[in-house]
Amino acid sequence: MRFFYDLNSPYAYLAAHRVDDVLGADVDWCPIAFGPLLGATQRVPWSLTPGEREEGIAECERRAAAYGLPPIRWPEGWPAETYSVAGARAALVAKRHGRGRGLSLALFEQVFVHGGRLDDPAVVDAAGAAAGLDGVGEAITDPAIKQELRDRTGEAMALGVVGIPTVEVGGSLFWGDDRLDEAARVAA
Repeated sequence: MRFFYDLNSPYAYLAAHRVDDVLGADVDWCPIAFGPLLGATQRVPWSLTPGEREEGIAECERRAAAYGLPPIRWPEGWPAETYSVAGARAALVAKRHGRGRGLSLALFEQVFVHGGRLDDPAVVDAAGAAAGLDGVGEAITDPAIKQELRDRTGEAMALGVVGIPTVEVGGSLFWGDDRLDEAARVAA
């Protein structure tokens, strides 16, 4: 089972706090870059669509409360002015050290609980420190990490991932925070 996510997504933030409980600890967390995925599918996300944006924000806030998470604090300029692949790169660096989940959860907290911006290196470094990894900000500039993110994003698209979060169970894809329970039924 794989959990495809991008650190800029509030729905991925919500799913990240439930995926292991719903599907078990065997889920492989797979950070990808949402921007290229949108480009390939030629879609405009709800967060950039007037009318849908307000409804989506309200729905994310409702789900966060229902899941017992802190109120969402939206980063200034989110998402158009804050989008960055730095979070996904940092998650890949952390994954190499067995701390991908921890760093991802710390980044989600920095962004959606504290209102930090992923395009701010201090936010990435703070999440790295919270996950017990120093120097994450420098490591994300490694050409090998950049290529790994491109490769993983391409692999996800080739698999058929069209949005995030998506969970893959035995070749079946489940797109959306609201489909985790369905994925769990298939996994069982």
